[in-house]
Amino acid sequence: MSDTIAVLGGTGALGRALALRLARSGSPVVLGSRDAARAAATAAELQELLAAAGTDARVDGAANEDAAAAGEIVLLATPWDESGATIAALAPALTGRLVVSCINPLGFDAQGPHGLAVAEGSAAEQVAALLPGSTVTAAFHHLSAPSVADLDRDLSGEDVLVCGDDAAARARVVDLAAAVTGRPGVDVGALRQARVLEPFTAVIIAVNKRYKTRAGVLMTHVDPSRARA
Repeated sequence: MSDTIAVLGGTGALGRALALRLARSGSPVVLGSRDAARAAATAAELQELLAAAGTDARVDGAANEDAAAAGEIVLLATPWDESGATIAALAPALTGRLVVSCINPLGFDAQGPHGLAVAEGSAAEQVAALLPGSTVTAAFHHLSAPSVADLDRDLSGEDVLVCGDDAAARARVVDLAAAVTGRPGVDVGALRQARVLEPFTAVIIAVNKRYKTRAGVLMTHVDPSRARA
């Protein structure tokens, strides 16, 4: 039986897209939202899409707290909140869970997208500070939501970069990435690497706008069989 995966922010573009791919891979998925009715409606839409594609998948919707409690793995696909109040309120429900921060603290001005300064160093490190009872990793920052949502699109030429301070947790998320893109993620080390991964998303957005594309990240010359434990 696959782990149940909760996607908080599951009604947003990236959360919805990740949920779609993960459910297609066979994982039970629970979408979380501040509005439980909206989460349930989105879950029903995704289940219909998957059924039309010939996939018998389970997607449920719930309020954030209930979704968090239901998932063995919990993805945070929520907008960055400088106060962290929403995530802090979920700490009891997320105790003992593997949490994956997909949060990108970005700003936009006349010069384009840019990374925002985070007091803790990165959104992922902020999440770790707010959730002391959880094991926190970070991943899925650089995927294009429309590309992930297009089930006919081949994502096997893109890498998911995974960081975290717990090696076993990183390994689980490296494997989880394959359910989304078709290839294992790349373990890039400690959680502080999120200080680089998160703002780099601004570079990708700028490239997409300039070249009218959906760029991704590919790490060349990486052989998974040579990864150190």
